Order: sequence, then structure tokens, then C-alpha cells
Amino acid sequence: MTIQHEDTGSKGRFYYEVEGLKKAQMTYSHAGSDKIIIDHTEVDESMKGQGVGYTLVEASVDYAREKEIKILPLCPFAAAVFKKRTEYKDVLF
Repeated sequence: MTIQHEDTGSKGRFYYEVEGLKKAQMTYSHAGSDKIIIDHTEVDESMKGQGVGYTLVEASVDYAREKEIKILPLCPFAAAVFKKRTEYKDVLF
């Protein structure tokens, strides 16, 4: 599964497509130069239960580590993943 990333400068998203159709995405906003705020995660019904949401969060963690920034997960799903995955605490704001 290849997660794609798009960043417009003020907002961004991590997403997964199948044959050009969006099947899952997680959106965020930049909050200054040192953090992003995850505000929404959605997964198509056909992909539910396959770990796609977790993979989106993992992509954001990898991005945060690469850019040396923090993440504030306001989205309930992302917040729940951060609570379960203690190995992500280093990027948590």
C-alpha cells in the first residue's frame, strides 16, 4: 500500500488511491513552522478493517520525524492511535 502526500504550504493530506479513486485520506493544517494539526481521517467502507487509517497516521509520524516537527491529533481517530502507539510519543505535541 503506497500512501501519497500532498502539502500546499498551509494544509496537507496523506491519502491512498486505487485506480485514481480516493479510498482514504487524513488531512492536516500547519500550525507555524514546527507542528501540524491532524483534523480529519476518513476511510472508504470498502477499506475498513484493513489498517488503512493506522497506515495514514504512520505516514504522518514518518513525515514529522523527517521534518523534525510535532503533531497535534485533533481528529478522534488519530488521537486514539496516538494513545495506543506509545512509540509515536516523540512527535506528539
